[in-house]
Amino acid sequence: MRDPVIDGDGVVKNLGWRVTFAGLGINLALGILYAWSMFKGSIESEFGWKGSQLNDPYALCCLVFAFTMILAGRCQDKVGPRLTASFGGLLVGAGFLLCSTTASYAMWLLGFGVLAGMGIGFGYSSATPPALKWFPPAKTGMIAGLVVAGFGLAPVYLAPASQYLLGHYHVKGSMLILGIAFVVIVCGLAQLLRNPPAGYSAVQKSEGPTPAKPAAAAVPVGPGEILRQPTFWLLWLIYFVGAGAGLMVIGSVGGMAKKSMGALAFVAVAVMAIGNAGGPVLAGILSDKIGRRWTLCLVLSIQAALMFIAIPVMASQDTPALAIVLIAALIGANYGANLALFPSYAKDLWGLKSFGVNYGILFTAWGVGGLVLPRLQQTLTAKSGTGSYTLSFITAGALLLVGAALTFLIRPPKPKEA
Repeated sequence: MRDPVIDGDGVVKNLGWRVTFAGLGINLALGILYAWSMFKGSIESEFGWKGSQLNDPYALCCLVFAFTMILAGRCQDKVGPRLTASFGGLLVGAGFLLCSTTASYAMWLLGFGVLAGMGIGFGYSSATPPALKWFPPAKTGMIAGLVVAGFGLAPVYLAPASQYLLGHYHVKGSMLILGIAFVVIVCGLAQLLRNPPAGYSAVQKSEGPTPAKPAAAAVPVGPGEILRQPTFWLLWLIYFVGAGAGLMVIGSVGGMAKKSMGALAFVAVAVMAIGNAGGPVLAGILSDKIGRRWTLCLVLSIQAALMFIAIPVMASQDTPALAIVLIAALIGANYGANLALFPSYAKDLWGLKSFGVNYGILFTAWGVGGLVLPRLQQTLTAKSGTGSYTLSFITAGALLLVGAALTFLIRPPKPKEA
């Protein structure tokens, strides 16, 4: 049977853009993770949950998502993106359908925390690798940025959609509708994901000035070997700081903005989501031009500066709404940039053969950072006695400056001797 990727003349059809936008669409659906913040109030009023119960399913989902990326990445490397993403869609759908039948805290931990978390991991791990394989190294950052942009953009449509569903169908009905929609959309788009045939080599056409050449490993590197490289642990630590510090603020922007913007605080959240989507694309393109190290250093430095600028801005009730919205957009953009730069680094340093599992291992930094640093923010805010975010911003800014300095220690692995 003839491979449908190869035409009648034996020429490989370049499906790169089709695969890229299918991956973007899958990530746009996977952003359903962010629906939790929209559901919390209704869950509290309808189910009577209190305290940490309102955050535990979401926190567990993030952690399961991050660590599932290791298994899902290996699955993607072995059986391909189409089946892996389809399995992810079915898992998330099953988790949401389970939640639609019960108000039990334990069942929501299983449904939203475990099943949906695993499904998001399987889907997310399948979106970027096939797209990168269709394009030359000079476009790695741009393609990675485009694919992950969907994840950050999701709150823009999820906020009004969730509000409408909750108003008409309450929590359980909304989870049923979202679960069915998720299965249809993700499993449908998964059929468009495809790796290029063996031996395929993307060729970069000359389009003006030569971009910065990415540092690539001479041969593909497996997961066992990357764990023995100091460069891996350095990247893991920087990712932990960049993602965790961003999530410290992102999860609290709504509350911060309410002090100055009142009922219009949702605008800051929506604009942050738009920045979160644009950041990966811009950072990816920039890193293709000037290199990953300088782009990552710039992103972390700007993020640190924003943390310090935000201290007087968020503390004042007289701050113009435009200033809050602008800071929210920039924080979102810089946080989102991490999600494009680190997979690009993983491809540059360790190749594409084991990219799924390699990036899955590196992605655990996102999960651990998202668990540890937001909890630190809650502790610091409580200790302030006034609900002030000043200590949180100072801590995040200092950590980001350390992360920016650490980028200068990143070294590509030495080419192996023949």
